[in-house]
Amino acid sequence: MDSLISSNVCPLCDSLSVNLLHTSKRKNLERDYLLCAECDLVFVPSVFHVDIGAERERYLSHNNQVWDRSYRQFLGKLWQELSPKLTPGMSGLDFGSGPGPALAAMMDEDGFEVTIYDPLFQPNTDVLQRKYDFVTCTETVEHFKRPREEFNLLVNLLRPGGWLGVMTGMLDNRTGFHGWYYHLDPTHIGFYSSTTMRWISEWIGCVVEMPVQNVALFRKS
Repeated sequence: MDSLISSNVCPLCDSLSVNLLHTSKRKNLERDYLLCAECDLVFVPSVFHVDIGAERERYLSHNNQVWDRSYRQFLGKLWQELSPKLTPGMSGLDFGSGPGPALAAMMDEDGFEVTIYDPLFQPNTDVLQRKYDFVTCTETVEHFKRPREEFNLLVNLLRPGGWLGVMTGMLDNRTGFHGWYYHLDPTHIGFYSSTTMRWISEWIGCVVEMPVQNVALFRKS
């Protein structure tokens, strides 16, 4: 185990200061979780990542439909915090929209011009060559295999003064990690705390607000 840990570098900050936080022995979920001492990210080493086929199958099993009321209410936790900072008519990108882009539909209904991107379900990389007034990323960053590259991409998609809205399960109390439902999804490989979000904000040159649990809003300078 020591050799495995020493061979891993934090995928967010590139630090070598990582330690074993937890080892899961659950059936179909045997993997390690490492904690970075520099940026506070908890991550699953790449040797334990599921393949693309299993990842796609897992996403489809969620059965998230565009018009599902409970799903919209869930996504609304981010949108109700972000939307007051925007003006109808602004252009946005829903990054990681999944097979059922409900948030994009909600934003469109509110008068915003929204484009969607998802590496598995809407893989049109042309949309990543544009600039936007805002980018949303709900229940997506926990799937990032290379969060350093991906957060850099997200902030570079923004115009100056633009907003990046992120929603993910925040890990601010590691005491009960072994029983936390969020780490049991085999496609969840990165777990962020408020400390991690502040580290990211400094690194990408943004101001961050965390108005409610599990939501972080970054404003590009």
